[in-house]
Amino acid sequence: MKKNILITTGGSGGHVIPATIFYEHLSNEKNVIITTDKRGLKYLDKANYVFEIINTPKLNNIFFLPLNFIKILFLTFKSFFLLKDKKIEKVVSTGGYMSLPVILAARILKLHIYLIEPNLTLGRANKFFLKACKKIFCYTEEIKNFPNIFKKKIVKINPLVKKSIYNFKLSNDKKKQFTLLIVGGSQGADIFDNNLKSSVINLSKQFPIKVIHQTGEKNMPFLSDFYSKNYVQNKIFSFDKNFSNIVQQADLCITRAGASTLAELSVTNIPFIAVPLPSSKDNHQFENANFYKILDCCWIIEQNCFDEKIEDFLKNILTNRNDYLKKKENLKRLNYQNTWMNVNQKILDYINEN
Repeated sequence: MKKNILITTGGSGGHVIPATIFYEHLSNEKNVIITTDKRGLKYLDKANYVFEIINTPKLNNIFFLPLNFIKILFLTFKSFFLLKDKKIEKVVSTGGYMSLPVILAARILKLHIYLIEPNLTLGRANKFFLKACKKIFCYTEEIKNFPNIFKKKIVKINPLVKKSIYNFKLSNDKKKQFTLLIVGGSQGADIFDNNLKSSVINLSKQFPIKVIHQTGEKNMPFLSDFYSKNYVQNKIFSFDKNFSNIVQQADLCITRAGASTLAELSVTNIPFIAVPLPSSKDNHQFENANFYKILDCCWIIEQNCFDEKIEDFLKNILTNRNDYLKKKENLKRLNYQNTWMNVNQKILDYINEN
């Protein structure tokens, strides 16, 4: 008989995407349900998942704090009865404030709790629940801000990416154009939208370039029009659930340093220039990118010097491919034994523990 498992997530794609991948790993052997807030619904293909909405409020507004605590108390009761009604036996959380009511209810019911930490810096919600969890799935044992007393709870797995990503095959066809993928993350990135496009136009006058640019929905018409008027072939998109279809067209990516995006680029052997978001909590985006930089799989440009460096940076890559090809080979070596089945088996081994 299949066990019933609940995965709690929400907020940004950085939380929801790992949750959906974990769902995919468990769904053949378990009855799985996802809870998310309304923000997270954007990243959830509603036809493919069993889900419930637990719309946890943010706790960063002092004025509304008393009201939000009352809401969280109500949502904890709602989560309690959801867990009871669905006969949930184990709960998995991808972190974030969105998980608070469900994890509190799981603790009341004395359910087994598992955490997922896709970033290289331990998130605050995950840190708060470390003592209560049975295991925490991480991409490395060298997590920043991780208390030594709980290090034995770490289960090291390869970065979570969709099953379809593993089926990615590099084309042997020689492209006439160098395809540059620009990824601002689930919220978009103004620095890419406003400050990068002119450099791309300048480079397109020397090299045949195609641009695939991910941005916020409001900026899509403007960017498409700008590139087209300057005779640069382009594809502009906001959020694509089939991101693997986008990635396989790219030669190089300029990106923020969200864990899910970097994991997909890594598995598909696409070298990338990471521009970590300076305001990311506990500087976790820099740590995410630095993990790959230490292995010589990527470049990092900090945001405060992005404008002055990026055009020459790209020109050097397009002119001299040696460093680019070296990073591509390093990515291949990094993922040599990284398969869906290996990750799947390790997750199931630990989830199936009593």
